[in-house]
Amino acid sequence: MSSVFYRNLNKNYPRAVRSDGMYIYDETGKSYLDMSGGAAVSCLGHQHPKVTKALCSQIQNMSFAHTAFFSNEPQEQLASLLADKFAEAGARVYFTAGGSEANETAIKMAWQYWQALGQHKKTKIISRVHSYHGNTFAALSASGNLPRRRDMGDLLIEWPRIEPCYAYRHQRADESEAAYSMRSAFALERAIQAEGADTIAAFIAEPVVGASLGVVPATSGYFAKIREICDRYDIVLIADEIMCGSGRTGTFFAHEQDDFLPDIVTMAKGIAGGYQPLAATLARTKIHKVFAASKSGFAHGHTYVGHASSCSAGLAVIRTIDEEGLLDNVRHYGKQLHEALKDAFAEHPFIGDIRGRGLFQGLEIVADRQSKKPFDDDLKITSRLHQLTMKHSLICYPGGGSARDRLGSHILLAPPYILADIHIEQLIEKLQTIFAELFDV
Repeated sequence: MSSVFYRNLNKNYPRAVRSDGMYIYDETGKSYLDMSGGAAVSCLGHQHPKVTKALCSQIQNMSFAHTAFFSNEPQEQLASLLADKFAEAGARVYFTAGGSEANETAIKMAWQYWQALGQHKKTKIISRVHSYHGNTFAALSASGNLPRRRDMGDLLIEWPRIEPCYAYRHQRADESEAAYSMRSAFALERAIQAEGADTIAAFIAEPVVGASLGVVPATSGYFAKIREICDRYDIVLIADEIMCGSGRTGTFFAHEQDDFLPDIVTMAKGIAGGYQPLAATLARTKIHKVFAASKSGFAHGHTYVGHASSCSAGLAVIRTIDEEGLLDNVRHYGKQLHEALKDAFAEHPFIGDIRGRGLFQGLEIVADRQSKKPFDDDLKITSRLHQLTMKHSLICYPGGGSARDRLGSHILLAPPYILADIHIEQLIEKLQTIFAELFDV
């Protein structure tokens, strides 16, 4: 009997013993095609020699020196590299160990920013329904994903939320994309006016919604209007790019494709490709200058802030993406993957929507294509998908609740940037087999 306190207490897990490129192998020798990078983590695939070499070299030289006492070269170089990729000069980067910590840091940064400016009532964080920003206290309070919040009862902070920009379910048949973008964005303005702008610290959103909705990009013009609204009411705009950033959608920052500049960007998962735990909270120069001028600075910290080994892995991952031109691969194979999914499943009776950007693609599962009605939750479509994908040696990311709480299922795909034609072919074959068993067709 294992002594591990497992994530799911009612599940038997195969033991992973080896990985290479696009595949993970368990103790029986069974290989699994990794088409989601775990949870959009393994952007370079597994055991990339450039990253393992850099990480081993750093560990041999110096694994750890607490950043309350020292900085370190990997942290300095990685911060510079990320800041240089941001569209505005002077950005600063705060490193933590995971996405929840990055969003927790962003929320505390927004709070303390307004405190330093004497705006003491600005404490609320507006987010969106269906959102997921992490499992730490403030990050989960900002999340709109009810299944993840439910077991916490009344302990979480109850902040205002607006509907996501989710054209498949919310755009009216007689409504243009531009009109829907404006209507969706103005929900934020109404929420600000209802709460009082002097009480709102920040608005947080994923440029492309990941786990909670199964890869939903915003419609054109939505985030540009969101930026205008945040400027008009003096509100910090946080772009959660934990899943969709670090090149996943075809540009290094996901927000680049939506023509807006966030005040704070959070990154994790792909930033170090799973080779070490790493996350980052990037702040615009206007945010950093307020802290630099204040007496107390930024009151925050974790033991593994700026961890040298983690930052060395992140530095190697980002350099490899640049040196090998992998964003070109993301854009090229992103189109091929999307077209292959459409060719195979666009007319499938139970696939309602196929969407995404770059190597971040989603399929929404419905009981009826015309009405977009989801399967009844009693049928356990999402949990059956989990079982079938593992049975057929496919790692992807099935999720639920995409229609509303407890209703709706989807599959999220986030393959490594080293994807090739053969992997797309294998994916389609596996999904066809899985759907045939799932829907008994």
